Formats: sequence, structure tokens, C-alpha cells
Amino acid sequence: MRSVSRKTAAWVSGAVIAVGGATAGIVAATSSGGGSGGSAHAADAAKHAAVKPVALRLVSISPQDGATAANGATGVTVTYNKPLPATAPFPTLAPAIAGSWARQGDTVVFTPASGYPSGTKVTVTAADGTGTTASTTTSTFKTGKYSTLRLQEILAQLGYLPLTWTPDAGSAVPGDSLQAQLAAAYDPPAGTFTWKSGYPASLHELWQQGSANTVETGAITAFEGDHEMETTEAMSPAVWTAVLKAAAADDTNTDGYSYAIANQHLPETLTIWHNGQKRLTTPANTGISVSQTEVGTFPVYEKLPFQIMSGTNPDGSHYADPVVWVSYFNGGDAVHYYPRGSYGWNQSLGCVELPTYSAHNAYNLLPYGSLVTVTEE
Repeated sequence: MRSVSRKTAAWVSGAVIAVGGATAGIVAATSSGGGSGGSAHAADAAKHAAVKPVALRLVSISPQDGATAANGATGVTVTYNKPLPATAPFPTLAPAIAGSWARQGDTVVFTPASGYPSGTKVTVTAADGTGTTASTTTSTFKTGKYSTLRLQEILAQLGYLPLTWTPDAGSAVPGDSLQAQLAAAYDPPAGTFTWKSGYPASLHELWQQGSANTVETGAITAFEGDHEMETTEAMSPAVWTAVLKAAAADDTNTDGYSYAIANQHLPETLTIWHNGQKRLTTPANTGISVSQTEVGTFPVYEKLPFQIMSGTNPDGSHYADPVVWVSYFNGGDAVHYYPRGSYGWNQSLGCVELPTYSAHNAYNLLPYGSLVTVTEE
């Protein structure tokens, strides 16, 4: 029998046989209608046709449900088990704010134009499931408190404090973005405060970094007065909004910084430092024993160039006196001009009275928020 050539190939029972050396490879070939192979392919096709698409499933929402100190400017992220279909609606937020949603892989992300203010309760409603299993899931979080440290950083940057603030190397400075300013109000950048030169030690003692203090209160009052707001001496939502807008716009203080000491040691004086320089020392009168000037440090909260000042004298009689250059700093106590035969000792009903030649100068040197320290006798 003749040997088979290495290149000879024969069709045998529907299979191709290739012979070469000691090995032979067999590749099965089937016809469209016969053999067990056709049945297997048909079964696989039927099996794949029966597989249903994976239903959309909600994986997580961030900030997480129940969070109570969320950063209101960082937005919301909703994660699914697969990309949210283009035909599916984005989640909703209540209360609604300006911003935009975007698909990013298996997540959808909301980026606010600015963000939610402190103490806002936010509800996120997102799709969960498709077809007959479609539903929605809600998640609620609350934004945290604004940082006192960040408030102090802004007030220093805008010139309302007797200190400067410098960000640490690598710290992100928010700049003119209102959204970034809001984010930093929740999570302040690191930095260093430095005292401006020229102010007395008694002012330094009133400052405490990162905590509410008298110097900060004066700066808040100065900001309110500068922006024609009611001088509450406290941070309200309205004041925070104005402060963040001023920071974004770099709207700096143009009045400078002033500090005053009403010294009740005889002879009594009023001394005013402005922008780190001693600008005025003048004789002054403080309260008599039955109507003393309260000792402490207080911010100037109201200024009037003229007023009829009225009240009750210690003997029960009524007074109504015209006064000028009035700077109120503690209840009814004010720095102002009042005509006296002499100055430098206790004569008033609680105010700090000045002679005419220095009263107008003092009025100009004591803008809103200026701290006035009244010493012990």
C-alpha cells in the first residue's frame, strides 16, 4: 500500500485529517443540520437569549445618611452598580440649590455653584432598580458648623484684625471662588497669625486663636458697620454670607484698626492707637461713684455726630443734653464731647467725656468695632 504524503489531506466522516510526521490534528467540521454539535450551539444560543440585563442598583450616597457635620460645599456623590443610563433621571436634592449633575463611570456627582450654608438639612432622592422593580431611596444629611478659625483668617486677610494671616506652604487658598470660600469655612486651611506692631499688651491679652474672643467680636462689629448691617456683635447666617462674599471679592477694610484705653487713674485720660500708632492722648472724664463707667473692653457699636442725650440724674431729675461726636461702646456709655470746666477726673454718668479740641479727632479715630478698654481706678 502506498504511503500517505505528509501534505495529503482526506475528508473522512465529516472530519479533516492532516497527517504530518508522528502527530495528527483533527478538526471537527459539522454540517448545519446534523450531528450533536448543532444541538449544543442551539442550546447555548437559547441560554444566552434567556439571560436578563442587570438591574440598576443603588450602592451608596455621600455624604452618608445621618451625617451631621457635612461640608456643604463639596457636593453629593451617588454610586450605582453600573453607569446610570442616559435616559434615567438624575437624583434630586431638597432644598434645591444651583449646581450641576454629571455622570462619572458608575457614579453621578452634583457640583454646587456655591453650596449649602451651615446647619442645612439636605435630602437626596435617587433611583434604585429598573422596570417592574423600579423604586427610589432617600438619604438625609446635615451640614456642619462654620469654623471660628476660618472666620478669624478672613477677618485678618480683610484688615479687620490687628493681626495678619499667612497660609502655610502647600495650603490651598480659596481665592475669588465663592464655592471654595464656603468649603474653607467648613474646613479651614492651615496658616499662621502674626501681630501687627505698635499695639499695647492689653490688646494682645484679649486675643485667642481659634476661639471666640473680644478682639474677634470687635472685628465682627467693624465688618457689620462697614457693610451697613445691624451691629449685633455676633455671627449670624446673614453676616457669614456677607463675610464669604467679601473674602471672594477681596473687599478689604478701608477704615484701619483702632484700639482705645480709658484710663481711670487720676488724671484720667483716653488714649487711641490707630493702625499701630498712638494717635491721641487726651484728658477725659468717666463716671461718678453712683453711676460708674463699667470696667472691661467693649466694641464701638453706634456712632452719631449729634444727639440729644437724655436720662435721669442721681437725684431723680431728668436731663436732655445736646452732645456731639458720640461713639457708643457699652449700652448707654459713649465717648463724646461734653462741656465741662475741667477734664481728667470722675464727673460723668458713665460716659467718657472729652474736651472739644480732641472729641472730633477721637470720633474719626474710632470707627465701628474699635475696642474701648476701661481700666480700674
